[in-house]
Amino acid sequence: MNSSGKMNKRLCLSLLPLLFYLYGCNISATWHKTTLLYFDTICEVNLFCPPSTFKAALKETKNTFSLIEEKFSPGASDYSSSMVLDLFKTAAEINRSSFGSFDITVAPLSQLWGFKSGENRVPSSEEILSALKRTGMKKVCINKGSLMLAAGMELDWGGIAKGYGVDLVAKKIKEMGISKGFINAGGDLCCWGKNPEGKPWQVGIKHPREAGFVEIIPLSDKSAATTGDYQRYFIKKGIRYHHVFNPHTGYPSQGKQSVTVIGPETCLCDALSTALFVSKTPEKILKKYPEYGAILIDAKGEILSLGKI
Repeated sequence: MNSSGKMNKRLCLSLLPLLFYLYGCNISATWHKTTLLYFDTICEVNLFCPPSTFKAALKETKNTFSLIEEKFSPGASDYSSSMVLDLFKTAAEINRSSFGSFDITVAPLSQLWGFKSGENRVPSSEEILSALKRTGMKKVCINKGSLMLAAGMELDWGGIAKGYGVDLVAKKIKEMGISKGFINAGGDLCCWGKNPEGKPWQVGIKHPREAGFVEIIPLSDKSAATTGDYQRYFIKKGIRYHHVFNPHTGYPSQGKQSVTVIGPETCLCDALSTALFVSKTPEKILKKYPEYGAILIDAKGEILSLGKI
């Protein structure tokens, strides 16, 4: 064998481990799907990757969601962690840009109406006015690296923390090299790449009053979140009272059945869906978020699209 032949043989032999590695990774990557229970809801994780990577991604998901529950569940009082301070700044910005329609200080109202205890009731106007004295984002500030709340106040992170957690998980999973996936934490979802059929992910918008969906939208490399009056509610004398409060009045917001927001970040979709649900002028809010769009269903069941869909 001449020197050229020996060189080609050595080159082929040196390439074998690399080819074996690439081929092995390719054939081992497949779709993996599981469900988890966090935030008092079912969380779906659907990822395309090798089994060992899925195992690592699942561990990361559980750790992150557990941390979100620890920091932002009702009654949590660690106001000095970097995670809490970071999310509070985001919440405060959305509060300002939504003209106060999004407000994480409404916990006293949720307590008053019985949504925390499960013993729902319609409080008197005097009780509502009293509770409103213990709400308001302007009464919360950051001092010496910690949130400072006025006496009797409590934070309700329910309209933003879950989306924040989904974003954190998605970021960490993508950093593992997983190029196709879907994470859905009770309606707060993030999807990237194509679905198992090689098409955009199909996301259904639940009908607020009936079984099934009012619309199915294709999504890829996007997030979505929905706020609706059908998620937690009670009916008294024919009137539906739900858990999405108007921070200005202290009463459940009226005029819409559901709002779904679509955009780059699940956290913002989560908070904006609440803000748009409460606001009487949702189009003014969305103008400040040009990369986001919304599908609104009003009190009569009519569907309206706003912004970038």
